Amino acid sequence: MAEAGPRGRVLIIAGSDSGGGAGIQADIKTVTCLGAYAMTAIAALTAQNTLGVTNIHVVPTDFVVEQIRVVMEDIGADCVKIGMLGSADTIAAVCEALAVHAPGVPIVADPVMVAKGGAKLLPDAAVAALRDRLLPMAAVITPNLPEAEVLAGVEMEAAGGFMVLGQRLADMTPGAVLLKGGHVAGDTVTDLLLEPGCPPLTLESPRIESRHTHGTGCTTASAVAAGIAQGLPLAQAVTRARAYVRRAMETAPGLGHGHGPLNHGHTVAPFDA
Repeated sequence: MAEAGPRGRVLIIAGSDSGGGAGIQADIKTVTCLGAYAMTAIAALTAQNTLGVTNIHVVPTDFVVEQIRVVMEDIGADCVKIGMLGSADTIAAVCEALAVHAPGVPIVADPVMVAKGGAKLLPDAAVAALRDRLLPMAAVITPNLPEAEVLAGVEMEAAGGFMVLGQRLADMTPGAVLLKGGHVAGDTVTDLLLEPGCPPLTLESPRIESRHTHGTGCTTASAVAAGIAQGLPLAQAVTRARAYVRRAMETAPGLGHGHGPLNHGHTVAPFDA
């Protein structure tokens, strides 16, 4: 009997990380290791390592759109994962291309704005495009706390707390919100899943003290996208994604002198929660 192939097709639209820890590279590793099939449309190139980003090259929008078109016309997708897009023009072009070539395909949008080392990855002019064009199309958005505060236009304390900030984001998108709490101080990391028609789901786990956290956001979003592509209920896809990321942090290879990469290749049962 032939071995079973990947289950679930994920089109990843994001930027490349030359250091391999985040971006397209982390996305492909994650989707593959969770048993799904990864395809890409590269929207930006970065020169970076664990110490930071030294340069960014935005891919021409017509070429980004062409990558989306040819993949969708031939292979298709069960979920689209969007990461770093680089510019307002690219965001607009990607949204238009998906409306034409991938109608009805769920989108997991990770609003990437700042790299782990602090480099700004999205110009101010593009934030409005992300908020106004991409969020209304998304099935799930996966911001961390700083990204959530930028999107909502208010800091967590001023908003009235983590839950209220999440609700503000939920009002901005018809889809679900996975608000990640890794930036909130404390020994416990609390994430919040707000899914339309469902009670809020609070997910807690002990904090892992490590400098090897590069690519956690990209990895989480791609793991969720893989789960959706494989037909998992969203809560199960999120729970599995968190478990996958935690194990990848715990077994990180210790590479580099800064924010090191995760171990994306650790053993995991593709459909376990």
